[in-house]
Amino acid sequence: MLKDKKEVIEFARLTESDTGSPEVQVALLTNRINHLNEHLKQHPQDKHSYLGLLKMVGRRRRLLAYLQKKDVERYRAIVAKLGLRK
Repeated sequence: MLKDKKEVIEFARLTESDTGSPEVQVALLTNRINHLNEHLKQHPQDKHSYLGLLKMVGRRRRLLAYLQKKDVERYRAIVAKLGLRK
C-alpha cells in the first residue's frame, strides 16, 4: 500500500503533468479505501467511516465503468496495475 498521495499519483499517471485522469482518481480512491478498510477492522462500530467507505467504493465503481466504456485497454491496464477484482 502506497503511503503518500504524490507516490500514488506518480504510480498511476499517464503523462508528466497528469493529476486528474480517471486512472489517477481510481488509484487515489483505492489507496483511501484500503486505508479505511484497515481502520474499520480495528473499529467495527465506526458507522460514519463505513458510510464514507461505501461512497468511495461507489465513486470508484462509476469511474471504472466510465473508463471501461471510454477505452477498454486503459481500463484493463489500471485494474491489473491496482490488482482489483473486476
